Amino acid sequence: MITETKKRDVALVVDDSPETLRLLTDALDGAGMTVMVAMDGAAAMRIVDQITPDIILLDAVMPGMDGFETCRRLKRDAGLSNVPVIFMTGLAETEHIVSGLEAGGVDYVTKPIVIEEMLARIRVHLANARLTQSARAALDVSGRFLLAVSRQGKIVWATPQAQKLLSENLAAGSDDEFVLPEPMLQWLEQTQKGAAGSKAPAAASFPENEQLRLQYMGKLAPNEFLLRLAKDQGGDTPAEFSSELGLTTREGEVLSWLSKGKTNRDIAQILGLSPRTVDKHLEQIYAKLGVENRTAAAAIATSTGRRNS
Repeated sequence: MITETKKRDVALVVDDSPETLRLLTDALDGAGMTVMVAMDGAAAMRIVDQITPDIILLDAVMPGMDGFETCRRLKRDAGLSNVPVIFMTGLAETEHIVSGLEAGGVDYVTKPIVIEEMLARIRVHLANARLTQSARAALDVSGRFLLAVSRQGKIVWATPQAQKLLSENLAAGSDDEFVLPEPMLQWLEQTQKGAAGSKAPAAASFPENEQLRLQYMGKLAPNEFLLRLAKDQGGDTPAEFSSELGLTTREGEVLSWLSKGKTNRDIAQILGLSPRTVDKHLEQIYAKLGVENRTAAAAIATSTGRRNS
């Protein structure tokens, strides 16, 4: 009978205190983990260049590069974006806890460290990380057009189908990473402020391909947002609006929704545009149709739709 050897989880402990390193190394080794240690942020960066840990325990206050900056740099590496980071420090003020979470940490423990509590937290975060990896693997297989981005617009991960569309519609930056264009970053920021009462469009179109849109699906982590790519098939927009009336595809969409009684704000939200952009499209539509208001434009749209139905 062949027995399968269980893979040992790898923990990276970063702390400038030899006593803390010894304490955690003994405890984690006793819990069946492989332990790597670093006494500063630079050493931690060198280690992760060689091996990807399953979890990182990071001292917040260290000479030179502190734990917050170390975490931010670690999280810039796509291969480490999903590795849970637990901060350790004697600082318990709210501002330090917030700084740790904003830097990309998932948890925060204060010193002196209670080993039983630390091990319990590690088990929870390792389990959560595995669930996340399994979910993403399932999404890859199911063919969903999903991706996650950081607050700065960098693509953290994407399903293969989404990756293909992104490579066709986004230019890679100097570090070969795909980054969302500025209008989409503004839309993402607006969406995040939605909870505070600021209404953002439901989707955002790519500047170079208005038929390809991003839809906001939710927040995965303090600096990770889930988005879905959607291709506009134009199913709700009569093509004859564009061809017969001499309108662009986008103008045809705006006129289609206007003819269905939607307000400018409704149209903006449906099409992922700003209300100002919808106003500009309507100005062009009125000029091309030779009318002065939305009622007359809607009447022409309705008449065109009847003729072609």
